[in-house]
Amino acid sequence: MNKKAIIADKAPAAVGPYSHAYLVGETLYTSGQLGLIPETGELENGVAKQAQRGLDNLNAVLEEAGFSRQDIVKTTIFLADMADFAMVNDIYAAFFEGQAEYPARSCVQVAALPKAARFEIEAIAAK
Repeated sequence: MNKKAIIADKAPAAVGPYSHAYLVGETLYTSGQLGLIPETGELENGVAKQAQRGLDNLNAVLEEAGFSRQDIVKTTIFLADMADFAMVNDIYAAFFEGQAEYPARSCVQVAALPKAARFEIEAIAAK
């Protein structure tokens, strides 16, 4: 089976020893994307901006691998505070606006995220 590490030039550098994604056959597994500004590696201020930037970063990883958001079949969202769920849900819905169906999704509150982020998202996409 073919497998290939994906490093996206338009996404922020990894904050640890991992690839942005791994392509295995026709399935793409992404690492979690935070709301980091690609040019600086700094977090956006506030959960809304972090969520939007995290989704933009996810999109950059997808595009680098030749995928699009329409190819996403599953996402997992990690929140530092579940009180942010409704706001993040609206931003997430807008990211997939125009699609006939949404991907499967899990959303969990975690004790902490890297760099004290408030939002992180990972995805699985398939052709």
